[in-house]
Amino acid sequence: MQLLLLLVCFESCFQQSKAQSKTNEDGIRTASMTEVGIDSGIINRIDTTIQNGTYPNIHSLLIARHNMLVYEKYWTGRDEDWGSDRGVLKHSKDDLHDIRSISKSIVSACIGIAIQQGKIKSVDQKVFDFFPEYAKLDTGMKSLLTIKHLLTMSSGLSWNEEVPYDNPENSEIKMVRSSNPVEYVLRQPMDFPPGKVWKYNGGTTQLLAAIIEKTTGKQVDQFAKENLFDPLGIKRFEWRQYPGTNLPAAASGLRLRSRDLLKFGLLYSNEGTWNGKQLVPKSWVRESCQAHVERPTSGAYGYQFWLWHDTINHKLTSLVACVGNGDQRIFFDKTNDLLIVVTAGNYNKWDIKNNSGALLKNYVYAALKR
Repeated sequence: MQLLLLLVCFESCFQQSKAQSKTNEDGIRTASMTEVGIDSGIINRIDTTIQNGTYPNIHSLLIARHNMLVYEKYWTGRDEDWGSDRGVLKHSKDDLHDIRSISKSIVSACIGIAIQQGKIKSVDQKVFDFFPEYAKLDTGMKSLLTIKHLLTMSSGLSWNEEVPYDNPENSEIKMVRSSNPVEYVLRQPMDFPPGKVWKYNGGTTQLLAAIIEKTTGKQVDQFAKENLFDPLGIKRFEWRQYPGTNLPAAASGLRLRSRDLLKFGLLYSNEGTWNGKQLVPKSWVRESCQAHVERPTSGAYGYQFWLWHDTINHKLTSLVACVGNGDQRIFFDKTNDLLIVVTAGNYNKWDIKNNSGALLKNYVYAALKR
């Protein structure tokens, strides 16, 4: 009789466990907030604060914990398509959205895959190995440039993305408007020896994309589709091209759905595996999310990933993020097994107090019960 009761109890618990975790149409496991230790009452207040503009022009928020999506919400707001005004839109789970410089993290993943495939030897390979047509530029400190310097934005190349992107003196805008973006980047003078100083530089991401094309014969959008997007079940994407060319804007031109950003986040949260298959090498994921160079203001930088520490709920918390202009974010918190995706329309607005980071601290972390 006791054995029978135990079996009945086990079966009941098993069925309850199955009911708690479901899988949506995108292959993402879902659960309730309560099941993963999040106070739904606090999280549900977010809707009002976004609708009344306290947290302005947020378009989507997705919260995952323990590899399960527990909150997904979309809002109406003004948006752009790579700088072109799209007006006020009602956003939904099926809509593509500018991810801007989160594109850089996707390019980084592609470099890791290309190394795994043997197309690229290592991150220590010299940049000019791939560009013999620019051998005349392979002199002085430039000859020391490696893939790792490009990944960590410590190339030492002269570059100015500190001014707004609507300023014609912005180096990325100059690259976009140039007739040959790769040559434009390689021709920049050196301000520092490679590997010594971090400086934000979308041009180095364009060089990484060019290296992928040189070594695989495929442009970065096609390489990403075959080796990353298709295996993740990402069926729709757009990668904006430089004007008058068929060259994808590697540093900022990708458009994805919020759920697909979450898939990429889950892929990295699980050390490069998706549905039991290793898509990105485990070692690459770990290296990408490690500090390789300190940023001058605060925090550090990995392989096109941002790293910093913050005091949250009176505890020092380590965060990793993919970051895009306009408040596009993927936040990774390994300690709390937390993954957050945010899309927004706050392009070129750098002084918004109630941004995605504030939303994370004031609501998501406030809702953690364990």
